[in-house]
Amino acid sequence: MFPPRAEIIVLDGGFATQLTTHVGDIVDGNPLWSAAFLDSTPEAIIQSHLDFLRAGADAIITNTYQASISGFMKHLDLSEEESKHLIKKAVYLAKKAYDKFVEENGSLQGTTQPLIVGSVGPYGACLHDYSEYTGEYVETVSQEELMEWHRPRIQALVEAGVDLLALETIPAQAEGEALLRLLKDFPEQKAWLTFSCKDDAHTSHGENFQECVQSCWQLNPSQLVAIGANCLNPQLVTPLFKGINNEDRTIPLIAYPNSGEKFIPEKGWTKKGECPHISTYVKEWLSLGVIYVGGCCRTYADDISKIKSEVKSWLNEKHLKH
Repeated sequence: MFPPRAEIIVLDGGFATQLTTHVGDIVDGNPLWSAAFLDSTPEAIIQSHLDFLRAGADAIITNTYQASISGFMKHLDLSEEESKHLIKKAVYLAKKAYDKFVEENGSLQGTTQPLIVGSVGPYGACLHDYSEYTGEYVETVSQEELMEWHRPRIQALVEAGVDLLALETIPAQAEGEALLRLLKDFPEQKAWLTFSCKDDAHTSHGENFQECVQSCWQLNPSQLVAIGANCLNPQLVTPLFKGINNEDRTIPLIAYPNSGEKFIPEKGWTKKGECPHISTYVKEWLSLGVIYVGGCCRTYADDISKIKSEVKSWLNEKHLKH
């Protein structure tokens, strides 16, 4: 099911971004973000996943980044059981998109079977105070509390049958460690772990990124398929990743940054400015040991298509050299 180290997996892009092409610009600002649409517009969810699969994505990430039991109970007035069911529904909708894609393309034998990846966003994303951009809550919330908060959402995703978990956009090392400890309670489940970063050397909370990556990798190498960063400016990836891998150490890396636009809390997204297209960096990242690559906020299916082309080109060049 999971790729040998030599294989590159192209991820999807920003789910909420692609969703706006089907439901309009009404996603940002909702306390549940795109997860609010799981109940109201399931066809748009399926279509958004399908857009990415048609663009060449080898993995689609469920619409559960900001989905939580407490959030659904509070904002949708659901019971605890109904909330768990809605998280599972996100997985089923991704599987429906997968099934439609198989219908369109016939058998996928001989090609990489697309993976269904369960999104697990940070605790701070559900506080609605922008603390997911700083990770400050780890100074007052214990690892045990974080584990118990994340547990039911991970349980629901695992029970619904995801291939992988995306422990993503984690701002602080302490929350990453809590998730890796929790993951051991689901011993058959594989995952990746990605941090958000505030500059070219540190996590959003301020830990040294490379030390954080090495430390977290050693905590649970048997269940992690990759570790890296997402939801950051693409220009930061190379300086963050350069030097993690060397002759003595090979850690499989993952990168799926934003388009280059910057999110300003309470104001929204700035323009891309002079930032080159995300796909122009791909070959550079692959040479650093990235094996999972895609896009995050403000990246559309078209952007994933360009990333796929760059991956194919890099693999062809590598093959010719050998």
